[in-house]
Amino acid sequence: MKPTVSIVIPFYNCSYVDQAIRSALNQSYSNIEVVVIDDGSTKEVERLTPFLNQITYLRKENGGTATAINEGIKRANGEYIAWLSSDDYFDYLKIERQLDYMLRRGAKASFHNYDVINQTNEVLLPFIGKRFTNAEEIYHTFLTINPVNGCSIMVHKDVFKDIGYFSTDLKFTQDYEMWNRMLINGYVIYYLDEVLLKYRSHPESGTSKHPDKLKKEVSIIKQHYHQKILHYLSENGSALKSIRF
Repeated sequence: MKPTVSIVIPFYNCSYVDQAIRSALNQSYSNIEVVVIDDGSTKEVERLTPFLNQITYLRKENGGTATAINEGIKRANGEYIAWLSSDDYFDYLKIERQLDYMLRRGAKASFHNYDVINQTNEVLLPFIGKRFTNAEEIYHTFLTINPVNGCSIMVHKDVFKDIGYFSTDLKFTQDYEMWNRMLINGYVIYYLDEVLLKYRSHPESGTSKHPDKLKKEVSIIKQHYHQKILHYLSENGSALKSIRF
């Protein structure tokens, strides 16, 4: 039997959430569940109404993105977890292509490339993410930037049971910290060289509204993980180079 994939959508006052949910429900891969975590929204909630009989819906007090994602992971029944922000949307082949890739490679985690779109779904920047040929390149890249778009990720649920959930102390970079934590614990994040996500750029996004706070969090994460990534590379560089994508 094909494994179940849970698509977790954290939602807070987002006018694009219906597009996100529709893209999750319309996947070519049928064995999915869609878990929407309403993080105390005060508007746009009516956009969920047409989907309530097709999704798992939970409303909670506002606590930030990490708290919503964590709650979704804990409530998810799937063997694999995919995260979709409420202002982005998936290609209809996203789950099918990424899960097949992970099963063939024996990967516990993977990510893929993406297009940047505007408020009316026009592609502004196609295939914008950094591309990789082996695992060593990914570790080196994390020394300077976060090359993984959080909504391109798929992770086996056991990974979270092993190393914990997203840090609720970080409001804007909880994903960057999690990928670093995965890497130093030996969970290679495999790269699939396909565009399976539309990432929306708009003025109301957290990265647009709070750039200074985001930069401060990034600095803290780099200080904490820089030496740990270097140490892991020094001990495992050859093995990582042999893992080709």
